[in-house]
Amino acid sequence: MKAHDGIYIDGAWRPAAGQDVIEVVNPADEQVIGAVPAGTALDVDTAVRAARAALPGWAATPPAERAARLTALRDVLVARKDEIAETVTAELGSPLPFSQAVHAAVPIAVAGSYAELAASHVFEEKVGNSTVHQEPVGVVGAITPWNYPLHQVVAKVAPALAAGCTVVLKPAEDTPLVAQLFAEAVHEAGVPAGVFNLVTGLGPVAGQALAEHPGVDLVSFTGSTAVGRQIGAIAGAAIKKVALELGGKSANVILPSADLARAVNVGVANVMSNSGQTCSAWTRMLVHRDRYDEAVALAAAAAAKYADRIGPLVNGKQQQRVRGYIEQGVAEGARLVAGGPEAPRERGYWVSPTVFADVTPDMTIAQEEIFGPVLSILRYEDEEDALRIANGTVYGLAGAVWAAEEAEAVAFARRMETGQVDINGGRFNPLAPFGGYKQSGVGRELGAHGLAEYLQTKSLQF
Repeated sequence: MKAHDGIYIDGAWRPAAGQDVIEVVNPADEQVIGAVPAGTALDVDTAVRAARAALPGWAATPPAERAARLTALRDVLVARKDEIAETVTAELGSPLPFSQAVHAAVPIAVAGSYAELAASHVFEEKVGNSTVHQEPVGVVGAITPWNYPLHQVVAKVAPALAAGCTVVLKPAEDTPLVAQLFAEAVHEAGVPAGVFNLVTGLGPVAGQALAEHPGVDLVSFTGSTAVGRQIGAIAGAAIKKVALELGGKSANVILPSADLARAVNVGVANVMSNSGQTCSAWTRMLVHRDRYDEAVALAAAAAAKYADRIGPLVNGKQQQRVRGYIEQGVAEGARLVAGGPEAPRERGYWVSPTVFADVTPDMTIAQEEIFGPVLSILRYEDEEDALRIANGTVYGLAGAVWAAEEAEAVAFARRMETGQVDINGGRFNPLAPFGGYKQSGVGRELGAHGLAEYLQTKSLQF
């Protein structure tokens, strides 16, 4: 795969301050496919200084021109969509059809949505005797994960640029190649020098330096709740704005009136998508006791079909983590009905599609985010019991409800403590706000609510 041996700062590729590199490994066969610089705190400082220097000019750029640059960026991503998909498949292990349909297509849609929002958003309005003005928050430090490596980049960078902010991006060390491709696209789209900067590197080095840098006004982070807590503490000490999209343990609630076969099959597909490496995956399936055995049989049969459809996990550490959770589920008394902890292939970081039955709400696999192709099926007694189980974790990122009547599902969904709920298999909407309750995060991404994260409000009284 193509890899730059430098970092992108102030509109140009330049050598990093240090000599260390990060090898990029294909998780399907454990072969090294490239290497990128391991950026240092000095590199982060250089990038932040470039972003600060570019801020006044970009903030003063008319929204229509910012929209034009984002439209150009979307067009470049469209032209390179095949390369994007191939790159993500190589460094993440995602099957190529999924990379084409999701990893390449969704970022293109999101970039396009922010081009439209930059042009249509009302940045100033009259409220009584005041003029209320929205302006960019400043320099954004964006720290992104590996599971949706381009989508998460675009979901932060596009609204920041639409708002008039400048950005320093630190992508995940496992999937830096598509981030480099994105930097090329930004350059080709004519975004002015210094408005977007890319520093590859390790989280504890480059990521921490970015979060701590006094020249960064907002830190936008997507990743684990544990790291999010650290970044929140750093931001809190500096009284700087923070946006956190963290973990999840989402409930898929199948009410008794639902089409059980459809709800189970869609639910299993949701968990297996991206090899289970999705923070919003419906990893807890809640089924009424009278239909429980039927649901378990359907789920086991559905999961078996994914053995040759899903890709590997991103790295060996993640593989061992997920296998450890499966072993813990067995040890705590859950019943394996599909898959298990054994690696299905000798090379690569593979985990079998796994389904547990007889899971109780207090089990580890029902409480902690596994981040792999593992589904837990829990039984409930009545609707209040289902609601108690659904809301009974520290997370609240997403979820689903199924019922024969839409109104019944909506009524239940309104009582769930979570940021996004799909009703009877509702489709993903790139314009709808995405974010969590409780320990799933702070703030929202996507659409107008995502744009608002990068704006400050000033009122002028007359």
